[in-house]
Amino acid sequence: MSEHWYEDETGSMVRPYTVTRGRTRPAAEHHIDLMSQVMAVDGDRSEPRLDHARSSLLELVRRGARPVAEVAADADMPLTVVRVLLVDLVEAGLIRICAPPAHRGPHDPSLLREIADRLREI
Repeated sequence: MSEHWYEDETGSMVRPYTVTRGRTRPAAEHHIDLMSQVMAVDGDRSEPRLDHARSSLLELVRRGARPVAEVAADADMPLTVVRVLLVDLVEAGLIRICAPPAHRGPHDPSLLREIADRLREI
């Protein structure tokens, strides 16, 4: 009987500290909020040689601007790892991260509609 283990069954075979090259947080000058907007920088599509994790994140971001939390969820990676990798992409000039939109308050109808829409998507 041949038994195979697949990443879907066992989780990631590559440990997060390997992907981030041992870093546990981005450089101090980069503050990345969960709701900070991540967007690709327009321009030349040639990019420096990127490993699989960084190129996957870049492709996600190129599909359209989105919050950091959504990038992490779509990438199926821990948020701490995504933050480190996103800063690597910022420093390579491939993406930019903008501060989150101004706080709209807990009773803002548009915010509540957005939350309800996102929950329905799940």
